[in-house]
Amino acid sequence: MLTILMIVSVLLIIIVLLQSGKAESGNIITGGNADLFMNRKERGGELFITRLTYVLGIIFFALCIIVDM
Repeated sequence: MLTILMIVSVLLIIIVLLQSGKAESGNIITGGNADLFMNRKERGGELFITRLTYVLGIIFFALCIIVDM
């Protein structure tokens, strides 16, 4: 079970690093978040990576609870 948790952890880290930034670096430094939460349509590979991140996050959370028991 711990091996599966480690694999999911590494995959989750890789997928999060592959995601494109939602905020520009200038907005992060200056604190401007006017368009940070604007509706953006994700298409193709970006949508797949977002959904994969959600799925891996849920699996990671569930495995952590199971391993802790």
